[in-house]
Amino acid sequence: MKQFLLFFALIFISTLNTKAQTSEISGDAFAHTYSIVARDAKTGEMAVGVQSHWFSVGPLVAWGKSGVGVVATQSFVNPAFGPQGLKLLDEGYTPEEAVESLINNDEGRDFRQLAILGKSGANAAYTGEKCVAEAEHLNGDNFSVQANMMLNDKVVPAMAEAFVENANLPLAERVVAVLKAAQHAGGDIRGKQSAALFVVGPDKVDEVWKDKKIDLRVDDHENPIEELERLLKTARAYEFMNRGDLAMEEGNVEKALEEYGTAESMFPNNLEMRFWKAVALANSDRLQEAKQIFDRIFDEDENWRIMLKRLPKAGLINVSKEEMKMLTK
Repeated sequence: MKQFLLFFALIFISTLNTKAQTSEISGDAFAHTYSIVARDAKTGEMAVGVQSHWFSVGPLVAWGKSGVGVVATQSFVNPAFGPQGLKLLDEGYTPEEAVESLINNDEGRDFRQLAILGKSGANAAYTGEKCVAEAEHLNGDNFSVQANMMLNDKVVPAMAEAFVENANLPLAERVVAVLKAAQHAGGDIRGKQSAALFVVGPDKVDEVWKDKKIDLRVDDHENPIEELERLLKTARAYEFMNRGDLAMEEGNVEKALEEYGTAESMFPNNLEMRFWKAVALANSDRLQEAKQIFDRIFDEDENWRIMLKRLPKAGLINVSKEEMKMLTK
């Protein structure tokens, strides 16, 4: 009987110890993952890229502000590290000082993984000793890569290597290359589910909506990195569309045609890109070229014919009533 009571007491004490440990992270979000914080030395842009076998990983892990820096907070996530880390950077803390301050004031530090990069490219990271293996981080020139719960210990070195080897790419594409390298090396031991990417600028902005130059999320997908790459390509195409729209507003039709043409070449089956190119042609008195494009568009979707008829009132197309009849016939 005494032996039984002793055994029960030991189990009870062990349970209390376990509860005491886990209470440090009780209620914290669960986002084991791999990520990168990085800066483009040429443009000064900064980015965070992340992938995880967890739904909608982006809003938890990735944080950033133009002219200040970027933060990745993961493992058993303390989401406060995001805004607090940016605030510390903005107050003049170095990334190393910011990481030290946040970690030292967190009772769940052993379960955390954190990386902070400032606008100069200086960076620092921390991996708690109780992060699930394989877990580590590597700091380099203008970047930090970090991961936990990986299939093997090759993931993080592969990420660092990919960032260095793809220096010729724009920052967003470079970050995607890093995520692809991580997955190719083994990735998250649980698999794939969500990914996110954003890019902020080197200078502070007054308008909140201008803060993120790129802001893409794949919340739930069987191949999230490939889908993220597709979205980035689409975003790049629409950048050309936006430049075309701006050129049209400025009355520079030839410039608009050039920008629309580039966008269309990236997505030749996108009706809207073809439509606005045709509008630009019509505005430069190249009506027959415009009509050929409009006719093909109308064959696929009659709504665009209705759309075209509405443009004169908005001042977006400058043709006579007779010419409009010809274009919409």
